[in-house]
Amino acid sequence: MQFIKGHGTGNDFVILPDPAGELPLTPSLVAALCDRRRGIGADGVLRVVRAADHPDATGYAGEAEWFMDYWNADGSFAEMCGNGVRVFTRYLDSIGVRGTAEGLPVATRAGVVRALVGPESISVDMGKLRVYDTSTATIGGLTIPGVAVDCGNPHLVCALPAGLDLDGLDLTRSPGFDPTLFPAGVNVEFVAPADAVDGVDLHVRMRVYERGSAETLSCGTGTCAVAAVALRDAGLDGGVVAVDVPGGRLTVTLDAESCWLAGPAVLVAYGEVDIATLQSH
Repeated sequence: MQFIKGHGTGNDFVILPDPAGELPLTPSLVAALCDRRRGIGADGVLRVVRAADHPDATGYAGEAEWFMDYWNADGSFAEMCGNGVRVFTRYLDSIGVRGTAEGLPVATRAGVVRALVGPESISVDMGKLRVYDTSTATIGGLTIPGVAVDCGNPHLVCALPAGLDLDGLDLTRSPGFDPTLFPAGVNVEFVAPADAVDGVDLHVRMRVYERGSAETLSCGTGTCAVAAVALRDAGLDGGVVAVDVPGGRLTVTLDAESCWLAGPAVLVAYGEVDIATLQSH
């Protein structure tokens, strides 16, 4: 099976070109591909399939030719992945798929998004976010208040109280959360303020525990959720937020109708994997 390896600020993916949707992709195969010791290693799998040829995307075929069939590292599905869309778009651009001045439409399980390709950065309009409730996360015996945000997938944004060190948090296990509010699980972001930088309205640092993938070096939708809450808490209706994640920096530009996520997206390897050998070990 042919594959490409790519990442966006360290959030890494195995890309599988499958235009007609013919690959025998299963949860166990995805988990094996993402295994960092026995497989290729990744936070998730991006299958590149035409929307008209995938049952989850046929309804979007009139708006977008390509569907991002995204799987978490544990073999579960996710509705949306912001860094995944940017890496997915980088791959499409590498094979000559071009958008218009308004962007390249990409179908996802959360709907169709638009991506703009630059030489270093790829920007994606993630659409309108919804900040809709409050809740808490528990970690290391601490209970931390948070804000629920819908970015096409669920997030809980937790601003750390003064005196609590972001770098010292133990994210080797999933934070506790309210399963009533998040019956399908939730991505949990922990946020701390950062020094002011030029060209943006706010600057924060973030770590994230992603459902289905554990802690990752970056989470695109997570940075969008964090930016929405940070701007709201600052009394701003919109603006530009720089979000530093362990893998680098992403920039979120948000207003009442759209949320643009921008940052680097690179392809680092091309190859093939022996599926039979992979699954037998």
